[in-house]
Amino acid sequence: MKLRYTILYVENVAKSMNLYEVAFGLTRGFIHESGDYGEMVTGETKLAFAAKELIAQTGKGVGVADPLKPVFEIAFETDDVGRAFKTAVEAGAVSQKEPTQMPWGQTVSFVSDPDGILIEICSPVAGSA
Repeated sequence: MKLRYTILYVENVAKSMNLYEVAFGLTRGFIHESGDYGEMVTGETKLAFAAKELIAQTGKGVGVADPLKPVFEIAFETDDVGRAFKTAVEAGAVSQKEPTQMPWGQTVSFVSDPDGILIEICSPVAGSA
């Protein structure tokens, strides 16, 4: 079995995809003609976006993401956390924590997208693959 995709339930799929393109440099894979589903190219595992209305059709509701009390986060790794953080905020991401050097040697920062999803922008961890 392999992890195929992660789906983020959002208010506006196109708007979310545009932010992830500009703020994090991801490439749009496709967006369905309905505008209710789209995928970003991120390697073997896709980052997908679906309109909240789609999950409602299955009889489920969608919780509200809270970047101050997250239950998950997305992490993007870069060699220049400061530049990536600034680019993300200028593109419309909301600053949650400016770049900070951690005791284990990694630089981390946090932003959230307009749907409240927490996103970590971090440097590689020394010795990690």
